Amino acid sequence: MSVDQPRFITEIDTLIRARYPLLYLVTWEEQRVEAMLGDIAKTHGKDVVEWSATRGLKAAHGALRGVEVEGTQEPLAAVLAISKLQNPSLVLLKDFHRHLEDPVVVRALRELATALKSAFTTVVIIAPRLTLPDELEKDVSVIDVPLPNRRDLMQLLRDIARVVTRNKRATVELTVDQAEALVSAVHGLTLAEAENAFAKAIARDNRLAADDIKLILDEKSQVIRKSGVLEYFATDQSLEDVGGLTHLKQWLAQRKNGFSDAARKFGVPEPRGVLLLGVQGCGKSLTAKAIATSWKMPLVRLDMGRIYSGLIGSSEENLRKAIRVVESLAPVVLWVDEIEKGLAGSSGANDSGVSARVFGTLLTWLQEKTAPVFVVSTANRIDSLPPELLRKGRFDEIFFIDLPTLAERERIFSLQLERRGRKAKDFPVDELAMQAAEFSGAEVEQVVIAGLYEAFAEGCELEPRHLVNAIEETTPLAVTMEEDVAKLREWAKSRTRPAS
Repeated sequence: MSVDQPRFITEIDTLIRARYPLLYLVTWEEQRVEAMLGDIAKTHGKDVVEWSATRGLKAAHGALRGVEVEGTQEPLAAVLAISKLQNPSLVLLKDFHRHLEDPVVVRALRELATALKSAFTTVVIIAPRLTLPDELEKDVSVIDVPLPNRRDLMQLLRDIARVVTRNKRATVELTVDQAEALVSAVHGLTLAEAENAFAKAIARDNRLAADDIKLILDEKSQVIRKSGVLEYFATDQSLEDVGGLTHLKQWLAQRKNGFSDAARKFGVPEPRGVLLLGVQGCGKSLTAKAIATSWKMPLVRLDMGRIYSGLIGSSEENLRKAIRVVESLAPVVLWVDEIEKGLAGSSGANDSGVSARVFGTLLTWLQEKTAPVFVVSTANRIDSLPPELLRKGRFDEIFFIDLPTLAERERIFSLQLERRGRKAKDFPVDELAMQAAEFSGAEVEQVVIAGLYEAFAEGCELEPRHLVNAIEETTPLAVTMEEDVAKLREWAKSRTRPAS
């Protein structure tokens, strides 16, 4: 094999040359893997035999001569037929994971694996997810096939550009940097999905240009949505939209270019993530969105509540699947909102250990991940957080976001008024901020909204009195939950870094 082949192809080639009988490739990209395996088979002079539930065993060039193929749509008949192959072959079993729940098929595969150890035939199961019975664990080698890398996607873009230009079907208006940006936009998609995204962009206006990036990112959001536990956020908030949090903003600014090649050459490791603790409504979620915008990275939200499923073992698989999707989209900001709710039962005492296993999987990934994924976790209740999560190494830093100071409340009032088409200089924001003592950022926003509604109902323009009325009618959370807020502040005093 060529030295510049991807590592997983080299590994597959090595296992085939070592005469491993059964391989299991976890991938959605059937056609891409078939082409790669075809090249490997050609290199080693092997026949290629394919099986599917609709067509049974099929092969080119008479590879199945002398083998009865009628009825091989049935998995058991197919396995028995494979054992009679005379020529060295690569046998591709498509979607065969569906049949590994049949004990007779599993038994037949075990016997086939024993028989193939003295032959030059390798059976390769190609399936989108790993479903492996205990009986086959020692006979099967599992390989996760990664999604196309940037070089593969750039080659696809060149091929598409060449075809549409030659056929005069569309124009391609891309500089080198713009082409790189388009490739970044489709990174994390399969080749087929990337091709569809480029085709959709071309079909819209018969051209492929830099302004198609948003359309392609929308296509990527479909992939995230189909995962079931992830949500793609198209956000335009910047850190300037976040009032206060000076220390946190400074810390983030220092790490803004932490994923660049220049940072690697300088010896700086990629930033891992940040845990934001604090009072509800003080800007934790807004900060997560602003980081993605500021760093020009996509934002994906992980809903820990959706991880848990009623099927045994499926919760852990849901998390592993989410991690695979997130890593395929890297570089990316992963937002884990209110993480304490998803880990509330991490002791595993009440759910047969499911929460503990999910928590262990998440902790291991946070500690060992190598993909450029910046994790922003938010939490409101520290008493629900397992102590293992707070250990250094999971996150780069833990920040405590307290209620905004007077100056920060002034800034938040100004931002909220400007966002809604009013000039902050027309309002006494300093006086309003003093009156709104102990208000969170979210509560200040609601004051402005309530004032607007009152002014709208009166049929007049927003005036300071409307905002004053809204302040007087609001009892802030810091007052109704005074004891909880005090406890949170005391806990954070010696364990976290202040965001302001």
